[in-house]
Amino acid sequence: MNKNIIDKIWDAHIVKQNPEHPAILAIDFCLVHEVTSAQAFDTLRHKSLPVLDTTKLLATVDHSIPTRKNRHEIFDQMAKAQVQKLRDNTAEFEVPFYDMDSSHQGIVHVVGPELGITQPGMTIVCGDSHTATHGAFGALAFGIGTSTVGHVFASGCLLMNKPKVMKVEFNGKFQAGVSAKDAIMKLIAQIGIGGANGHVIEYTGSALTDMSMEARMTLCNMSIECGAVAGLIAPDNITYDYLKTKQYAPKENWNKAVDYWNSLKSDTGCYYDHEILIDVSQLKPMVSWGTNPQQAIEIDQVIPKSSDDMTKNALDYVQLSAGDKLMNTDLDWAFVGSCTNGRIEDLRITASILKDRKIASNMTFYIVPGSEQVMKQAADEGLINIINQSGAEFRMPGCSMCLGMNDDKVPAGKRCISSTNRNFVGRQGTGSITHLASPATVAASAIAGKIVSANQYFCANGDIK
Repeated sequence: MNKNIIDKIWDAHIVKQNPEHPAILAIDFCLVHEVTSAQAFDTLRHKSLPVLDTTKLLATVDHSIPTRKNRHEIFDQMAKAQVQKLRDNTAEFEVPFYDMDSSHQGIVHVVGPELGITQPGMTIVCGDSHTATHGAFGALAFGIGTSTVGHVFASGCLLMNKPKVMKVEFNGKFQAGVSAKDAIMKLIAQIGIGGANGHVIEYTGSALTDMSMEARMTLCNMSIECGAVAGLIAPDNITYDYLKTKQYAPKENWNKAVDYWNSLKSDTGCYYDHEILIDVSQLKPMVSWGTNPQQAIEIDQVIPKSSDDMTKNALDYVQLSAGDKLMNTDLDWAFVGSCTNGRIEDLRITASILKDRKIASNMTFYIVPGSEQVMKQAADEGLINIINQSGAEFRMPGCSMCLGMNDDKVPAGKRCISSTNRNFVGRQGTGSITHLASPATVAASAIAGKIVSANQYFCANGDIK
């Protein structure tokens, strides 16, 4: 029987499958952060259970920590308690932990790949919905609830029904200034926030052939925003080149590992529950207009008319109207960072547009690296100086303004263009308004002080002018 890549990974990890019951699925690795792990550790403590295998866990702090220079002083008492609780729990259960100033602290979905922990064919979980990021490596990676995190700690397994599989084929060549972020926003706008419910998405197509690992991670990261369980891309030479020098990548058995990874391809004629084809060759930069990622349009389009309550409520909240153009909408804030777009490639694009330019005088622009490694690389490449000289502010690693769980919040009533993954009501701060976009669009808009395309900064071949 011909199998798709999800079939192959799933079948390789079934511990037991009784008819009409969820499978007992083996989990290769569990990432841990401060927000969703405390209850899981409490479960072990209350049942007098150890962690089954501490080498299959890695913890770091990301959501609740400040990103200002004196980030060790946490003013919010709940955030402070969460961070300290993770420190205490990882010490008690001897779980590997990267704290601030360890040189490896950062957003879990940035740290895992850059250390080479994330590898093709693995099953990876975390108490975080954007665990789908790791699917860029050909891993089956998905978020789980806190109680299930406890089950994985204790048993290395979880109970799960096999998801359906959707194939999304992106074909064509991106125009200058258009990227993977725009492609995934286009998919979500097309199929809706529930369009992939119950499915794992396999991304394929010619548009992925030369796509960097950073871009692939952006693509897979937002799979959850159209309801998918996970998203993944079959591994190839780009994957292997990225992994080969990483700390936890196979060393002596590298060739054997690659041989196995090369088998993780969907067979010709395999079955998919649903298939979608998108041509990106005419795609323009995408920007969200509403209060969920489905509500997004190409930058030169007008906000669509609709009589449904979701649209009406969204427009009331964002203070826009059907028929309005997003282009030239005034802004107050801008943000580049998060597990979606906080990697070195994102910072390079941002700095390239900001170089020898200034952001608008009315703008506040935070640029936050996804990890301490990304921060060091940005410093080595001179990106931090370029960013700060533009009037933007380069900050310390963390989730930052992606969500209002730390000091970095957009003030009520202020409008922000953001490279993050969600634009829910108040997600960036109570009463804040968020427009999702790519790092290039964010940087160009920060310079203009309003929503604009970054096209003017790109040559036809895609290089920055």
